[in-house]
Amino acid sequence: MNIFDNPPKDRAIELLKECDLPYCDLSELHFRHFLGCGDVERPSGIVGLQVEGKEALLRSLAVTAEMRGSGCGKALVTEIEKQAKLNGIEKLYLLTNTAELYFNRIGYLNINRSSVPEWLRKTQEFSSLCPDDAAVLCKQINQDK
Repeated sequence: MNIFDNPPKDRAIELLKECDLPYCDLSELHFRHFLGCGDVERPSGIVGLQVEGKEALLRSLAVTAEMRGSGCGKALVTEIEKQAKLNGIEKLYLLTNTAELYFNRIGYLNINRSSVPEWLRKTQEFSSLCPDDAAVLCKQINQDK
């Protein structure tokens, strides 16, 4: 599975639209923390991080319909977690309306919205883009802490 840094922003936005995921708050800076899967010019999947100190919001895991079940999503999450660890990230958060069970199976635990850190509450994704009933999950990726 070909995983690479910095997928083309236009294709990433197109894929986010296809998967009905928020993208309007993503800037060039955000896309520097994205990975792609498959063809470099036309990735079949993407994932990103929104970093805040030693924590990050896992953003925008999106895989084309024809590539779902191929391992692309799992490979992307595995690689983004590996990169996060290498960059000193200790905890990952995410919000989802559709993939709660998928993330539970790979070690993400449901948490109460009221227990998220202040920086996460201030993100557009948390405060306005995702509905209030979106599941909030967290994973400790540095087991030494």
